[in-house]
Amino acid sequence: MYDSRRSFFLTVAMVAIASILSTLPSLTSAQPHYSDWSLPMNLGGVINTAAPEAGPHLSKDGRSLYFYSVRPPGGADLWVAERENVDEESWGTPYPVAPLNTTGVETSMSLSRDGHWLFFTRGGLGNRDIWVSYREQVHDNLAWQPPVPVGAGINTSASDEMDPSFFEDENGGEPQLFFARGNDIYVSSLLPDGTWGPAIPVSSLNGVDSDRGISVRFDGLEAFFFSNRGSTSADLWSATRNSVLDPWSELTKLILLSSSVADGEPDISPDRETLYFNSNRTGPGTFGGLDLYVSYRTKGKP
Repeated sequence: MYDSRRSFFLTVAMVAIASILSTLPSLTSAQPHYSDWSLPMNLGGVINTAAPEAGPHLSKDGRSLYFYSVRPPGGADLWVAERENVDEESWGTPYPVAPLNTTGVETSMSLSRDGHWLFFTRGGLGNRDIWVSYREQVHDNLAWQPPVPVGAGINTSASDEMDPSFFEDENGGEPQLFFARGNDIYVSSLLPDGTWGPAIPVSSLNGVDSDRGISVRFDGLEAFFFSNRGSTSADLWSATRNSVLDPWSELTKLILLSSSVADGEPDISPDRETLYFNSNRTGPGTFGGLDLYVSYRTKGKP
């Protein structure tokens, strides 16, 4: 009798534990619920000028905003603006990232989460590659060492490689670099010897049209990019996935953020609630050519 009761309760306990364990993957990989994105706001005349400003990227601490611009004194160069407090919406006067700029073209970029590495695009149309630079002092935006090309696993002589987005899996997976090659999005993994492995097309994001400018959220579960699919101009799109091992979901056009003109190069902030991008929309409150914009969302209950 005692053995039968013990067996029964052990069985019940095992079933209960199994039931709880079966829910853990969905809990640990579940997507947070967010509000809709707010209407985009132009970053204003401190950041934007009559020259094009594009390719925004926010540092992990939220105090440095990198972007590229063709404002004087050079051609397309990397610039950075700073602020003392992440709660401030206003930015200080931008300045060029002198150690990385040349008389050539430097554009879209991505910082590692620890702030030590900066990946960016160098080269003109038909000859663009991805480069990387290191700095020891993560709070000094002029401390970058001479950059080097990321290598043959990513860069080719046959296509443009551009728009890098560095993703480092905090659960111990291989660091990855997402980027655009031609009109498609690719990904490469960092190998144990420090080189980048062969680039693989991200088939769940690529279509027959141009798909570029990917920004992967720090946990790897959400991505933003721009595409001209179903439109005569580029629009902003997003995709999610339940884990970093899953393919990306069905794509979602960000209707509230997209316009009838070109919107591109989105950057999802480390807090997951702020999105920067560039657009050439016109009208009151714009400054000419491409300007930088920002939109917000809030995290809440489903």
